[in-house]
Amino acid sequence: MATLSEMACYTLINIPSDAEPPTELQLKQDLEKGDTRTKTEALKKTIQLILNGEKMPSLLMTIIRFVMPSQDHMIKKLLLIFWEVVPKYTPDGKMLHEMILVCDAYRKDLQHPNEFIRGSTLRFLCKLKEPELLEPLMPAIRQCLEHRHSYVRRNAVLAIYTIYRNHDFLIPDGPELIAKFLEGEQDMSCKRNAFMMLIHADQERALNYLSSCIEQVTTFGDILQLVIVELIYKVCHANPSERARFIRCIYNLLNSSSPAVRYEAAGTLVTLSSAPTAIKAAASCYIELIIKESDNNVKLIVLDRLIALKEVPAHEKVLQDLVMDVLRVLSAPDLEVRKKTLSLALDLVTSRNIEEMVLVLKKEVVKTNNVEHEDTGKYRQLLVRTLHQCCIKFQDVAATIIPVLLEFLGDQNELAAQDVLVFVREAIQRFTTLRSLIISKLQEVFPSIKAMKIHRAAMWILGEYCETSEDIQNVMTMIRQSLGEIPIVDDEIKKAAGEVKEDEMQMGGNVQKLVTADGTYASQSAFSTTTSPKKEERPPMRQYLMDGDFFVGAALSTTLTKLALRYISTTPDQKKQNSLLAESMLIMATIIHLGKSGLPTKPITDDDVDRIATCLRVLAEKSDLMTEIFNNDCRESLSMMLAAKLADEKELQRMTEKRMVKVQPDDPIAFAQLINKSEMGATENMFELTLSQALGMTNKKDVDPMGASKLNKVSQLTGFSDPVYAEAYVNVNQFDIVLDVLIVNQTSDTLQNLTLELATLGDLKLVEKPTPLTMAPHDFCNIKANVKVASTENGIIFGNIVYDVSGAGSDRNCVVLNDIHIDIMDYIVPASCDDTEFRQMWAEFEWENKVAVNTNISSLSEFLQHVIKMTNMKCLTPEKALSGDCGFMAANLYAKSIFGEDVLANLSIEKPAHLSQDTPVQGHIRIRAKSQGMALSMGDKINLSQKKVIKS
Repeated sequence: MATLSEMACYTLINIPSDAEPPTELQLKQDLEKGDTRTKTEALKKTIQLILNGEKMPSLLMTIIRFVMPSQDHMIKKLLLIFWEVVPKYTPDGKMLHEMILVCDAYRKDLQHPNEFIRGSTLRFLCKLKEPELLEPLMPAIRQCLEHRHSYVRRNAVLAIYTIYRNHDFLIPDGPELIAKFLEGEQDMSCKRNAFMMLIHADQERALNYLSSCIEQVTTFGDILQLVIVELIYKVCHANPSERARFIRCIYNLLNSSSPAVRYEAAGTLVTLSSAPTAIKAAASCYIELIIKESDNNVKLIVLDRLIALKEVPAHEKVLQDLVMDVLRVLSAPDLEVRKKTLSLALDLVTSRNIEEMVLVLKKEVVKTNNVEHEDTGKYRQLLVRTLHQCCIKFQDVAATIIPVLLEFLGDQNELAAQDVLVFVREAIQRFTTLRSLIISKLQEVFPSIKAMKIHRAAMWILGEYCETSEDIQNVMTMIRQSLGEIPIVDDEIKKAAGEVKEDEMQMGGNVQKLVTADGTYASQSAFSTTTSPKKEERPPMRQYLMDGDFFVGAALSTTLTKLALRYISTTPDQKKQNSLLAESMLIMATIIHLGKSGLPTKPITDDDVDRIATCLRVLAEKSDLMTEIFNNDCRESLSMMLAAKLADEKELQRMTEKRMVKVQPDDPIAFAQLINKSEMGATENMFELTLSQALGMTNKKDVDPMGASKLNKVSQLTGFSDPVYAEAYVNVNQFDIVLDVLIVNQTSDTLQNLTLELATLGDLKLVEKPTPLTMAPHDFCNIKANVKVASTENGIIFGNIVYDVSGAGSDRNCVVLNDIHIDIMDYIVPASCDDTEFRQMWAEFEWENKVAVNTNISSLSEFLQHVIKMTNMKCLTPEKALSGDCGFMAANLYAKSIFGEDVLANLSIEKPAHLSQDTPVQGHIRIRAKSQGMALSMGDKINLSQKKVIKS
């Protein structure tokens, strides 16, 4: 006889733990004498108590006499649940006599004129396992197949199916009966249930039916079409020679009106055939589904299917022709969908369709100009990066891409503009033929730049790559325009005092200084008749300086120095050389003067003064060494950095490169007709696999055969001398924690009503209350408890075990349990992001936890590896930057939780040179996260595991 915990349970009902349980006598009175509402409530409480382990045998006859005759629909529904959960056997394993009365009542319900009562009774019979109870009901069940209402007929089919599956002797002609029913049935839900029964009970009959109506499959309802797809998959998987018979049907179902059917048909087609036409049809179907479905989750799931198709080398070539169709998915507003789509398109694009792809991406760029959406900036950034990758992958399109990208520099979104400049810096160094185009385009967009960082980087590129004297003069003009009148201090004082005339103030920002033929400057201005605004807008570069950002002044000085030194080498005219040198030195001097004047909001820093003064000295002395450093060595170092980056990218590409399918000339030829069934259908059944994954029954390879890691997760809850010994194995499965608690009765007494009472602290929630048990002397048992996890925080589970001793008159005994600490590391997975994203997140996250390093590890690199291992984080700092031994190390770490929370860490450690080799590492680890719990939990984890355990 199965125990209550082993019995099959179909209906799960939540039991409120805070309510006081009613007595059996009270329930009996309510069930006998109460009105319909009172009976309903009493019946609910009875069901809850039975589910909680109470037997309540005395209530059985009461319910049969006083509750079963009721015609109330709510009571009838509750009775179905009651008869499902109530114990139906005596302790010696014989059927209770009262169940004969129950059986007779349900025979009447199966002949009831109300179709709801008939249908719900048939659904209940699907859950009944006792053949003794089912046998008298068989004629009534058969009659229900001919009922006028489809609800009754479809539930009758389900009842016959489950009875045939569990007790085929009760209805031996089940498949024949259902096959006959299927031929005359018109309702789609009834046909679907009948067809599903034939698939599982008599596949040959199901195939015969399908063959007879294969031409009409497209006219069937979607629920029936889904079952047909499943049947075709199973038949073709088990017997591959049947593929030719049914593959046309699958092709037709790709045009079904139901998206679910199209999705399943496409997945089945890919598994049944690897022909290019089949792959193309399935991929086109997936793309249409993504475009037409509004749900983002559906879009992402189907996109993953497309990406999985691409991973197969034989299919990749077919998908390459569909790149333009894939790009249609960009019409979706969701950023994650767009990100995956661009990544997929970039992997598939070839030299044949790169130009078309660039045109589509250009249109997307134009579309984002006038759209104000929270993700628009990030999407523009994605487009920039994709165009960048296209340009590096296919250098021929660089000339058409670069002008489009440079338009981004005037963008409000600084991140997109920054990405453009990183790309331009790489392109101008790699593609020497495009330098003049980039320089001229950069000069065009320079006045529209709005951000200081972008101005600074654009000036660096212009200073580094302007080669001709004409370009140098144009850049000098732009610099003067963006600074306004010089000297800046005198001009600002005049404006503050109101000495400057209104029209001069208006054109102060637009003054252009052009170099004439004799090397002198000629002023040129566009006179404007518009009225002067009350608050005069300063030119951009001057505004930065007035705001105290003098680093831009230092960068400007470097640019001017490079331009002046290059101008000297390209222009032989001494007068022009001196004029440009003097102009550059005047700008630098006026920046230092402004920084010391007290007019800006913040004074100039010493570093910036030193930098500008160095540039002034270089221009004054004009030594060959400094000319070489400024004009050649700077570019050489950039070239080395880009070469190292390219080498890293190639190495990464080589590591992730898919192994190509290679057919050797002496490989045996596979003839389909001569291959074994077992060899041909060797792939795993897709439906079985997805079902086992959903149930969490996948066979993971055990990397730890001795189970040492499992033993590490066993927590001792009580002492060995306690009357009840308990220990728990904590199994973390993503959002669930399963506690498998072993309880041992160490006494010579029988323990009754032994209950494991648990409570949680943190973002944990106990799903159900464990059932009370009775334990024999020196007996042991296992109790499972489920806990739901809501966020990444260190949680604590605590509680006690309470029990009664058999025959003792004392109060309940209680054993307090040790706390179980849930490790945050079970939810943390390593992740990667680029430097820009890391800096952006570092600035955005408001919670910081600073942990002082206190360790016994003496090596910097060893300590870094120890922290990475203990925290599951990934080191973003490249290996080259960490190599060498300089006594100091700084590294950035990043990880994500399974709930999508980010956690950043910055490791700053040192080992002073004057100390001995064995001195431990010193320093700090700063952790940043969006939530306080994450930052604190990660800090605690690092604090606890800083020291290395030395094995004795």
